[in-house]
Amino acid sequence: MVEPIIRSAGRGSARSKKLAAESIALVAWTAVAACGGGPPPTPPEPEPDPLAVVYGSEPTPIPAGQVPSPGAYAPGFDAQHYEIAVHLPDAGSHIEGVTTARVALTPAWDGEPLALDLSGLAVGRTRVAVGHGDMEIVRAPQTGGRVVVPLAGAAAGDTVTVEIVYAGQPDDGLFIQNNLHGQRGAFADNWPDRARFWFPSIDHPSDKATVAYIVRAPAEWQVIANGALVGQPAAPDREGPAGIWPAGSGRVWRYELPVPTPTYTMVVGAATFAVNTLDECANGGFTALNRDGCVPVTLWTFPSDSGPAQRSFFRAPQMVETMAELIGPYPFEKLANVQSSTRFGGMENSGAIFYSERDLSQGRMIEETVAHEIAHQWFGDAVTEADWRHLWLSEGFATYFGAVIYERMDSRLAFDELMDRHAATYFESPVVNTPLIDRSPNDLFDLLNAVNYQKGAWVLHMIRAELGDADFFEAMRRFYRENEGRSVLTEDLQRVLEEVSGKDLQPFMDQWLRSPGHPILSAEWRWDSGSAVVEVEQVQSDNWPTFQFHLEMEFVTNQGPIRREAEITDRSHTLRFRVPGRPTRLVLDPDGDVLIESAPAR
Repeated sequence: MVEPIIRSAGRGSARSKKLAAESIALVAWTAVAACGGGPPPTPPEPEPDPLAVVYGSEPTPIPAGQVPSPGAYAPGFDAQHYEIAVHLPDAGSHIEGVTTARVALTPAWDGEPLALDLSGLAVGRTRVAVGHGDMEIVRAPQTGGRVVVPLAGAAAGDTVTVEIVYAGQPDDGLFIQNNLHGQRGAFADNWPDRARFWFPSIDHPSDKATVAYIVRAPAEWQVIANGALVGQPAAPDREGPAGIWPAGSGRVWRYELPVPTPTYTMVVGAATFAVNTLDECANGGFTALNRDGCVPVTLWTFPSDSGPAQRSFFRAPQMVETMAELIGPYPFEKLANVQSSTRFGGMENSGAIFYSERDLSQGRMIEETVAHEIAHQWFGDAVTEADWRHLWLSEGFATYFGAVIYERMDSRLAFDELMDRHAATYFESPVVNTPLIDRSPNDLFDLLNAVNYQKGAWVLHMIRAELGDADFFEAMRRFYRENEGRSVLTEDLQRVLEEVSGKDLQPFMDQWLRSPGHPILSAEWRWDSGSAVVEVEQVQSDNWPTFQFHLEMEFVTNQGPIRREAEITDRSHTLRFRVPGRPTRLVLDPDGDVLIESAPAR
């Protein structure tokens, strides 16, 4: 058992002033006694400081990646804003933090306590205020990876403010360690549910909030976080916020993000960086945050890796401009591309994308990853999946619009090559038997698969082919515009697609999103009395549906290519087409509009 650590609330409190007055009175009595006035009275026992911070032992952490129960994650609660104050130590990895959460109680609130996710760190003090009332200390037990905060006197419709003081060594989510060059730094890495390992929150993508950071770090470090840097880094106060930080050196950095974002993209990074400006004013479109349309695009690397990393990022400003023109204004104040200790190749943290330190140190060309993560700023960060089972709304969108960025910057050929690779990755993956909207994942990390990424991208591409470019991109812009800052489900996307196109997409959504697999086609053709006869058969597993789709075919003849169309609705079709001249070859789906796999003819 770890002995409790007690810290007072800090100098200048009412209690401190009361004790000082009692000390003065004691000195006066001592002077009187020396003149023959009798012995001084016994000084009173000091009363316990009600604002003292008392840390117990760190609780056992819960595993990361647990799949939440179906239904609303925290019914009755709506997080509005987090202020996260964290002290990054000069040595070791023990942090001390104060997070203040402002949470609205919705009409669905039934009087239950507020359970904030916090795993493996010891809580030293919890205070609550209802509405504009005073902060009151409450007893908030820790259980099952949560801090359970009672809300006495609150009612549905109220807003409560909860302040939690906590400390310990994070088991996950925030890593304070040496980088690959042996230099110390600190990086958050929250996806999917690992924010809870370093700050208390409603750690689920359905509940987005604005966020501010107060980060105390060693003086030689620079700190990057979501949002705008407020002022310049300053020398710390002696004790820091809420009187719980130990005295010491360093600097305090303050960032504010006034745009709602999911907890899994709320991050800080701190290290010795070389910072390069890629573009002081990429044209991200006009918003309340970017009144002049300017988005500064920067690259933060470890100093020795600055040169090797450059080649992957020089077109990042152009990618921002491409997405802003295609979908809508860039949703954040800045775009910082940061070398970090993320476990992923890239992590789309809002306005502060983290990339693999090893990839950048080795000078690998990761421009496709950069395009993917930049696309995420619109889809995943600004518009977020409300349920992990709908992750394709983030990863499928980022994969597809990463390819669209290349289509717009380079050529349709570059786009087609990427989509062909995405199809091959999906066909060869072990998850082809999994529906895109997976109702039964065993682990949230299992959702990072070729169904959500590559098949999700192809679903969007097939919708584009079904609707045509004009309606498809108008629907994408409208979907983004109506849901920026919100969390959504696939049904929200379907509604917009149907309203823009006037088409019933329910059969399409059922077969491509809620059923496993894809069409595997076996095709034979022959020339018969001036006609081409084509035998088409779907030979996929019986556990997969019989897919219905529009199929274009191209006959290569001595008079040039001849195209014909068919509606595939059954497992097998015999199709007859009049074709001038004997064909030499048949090409199915020549434009690559459908996710089909070819099988040898039977």
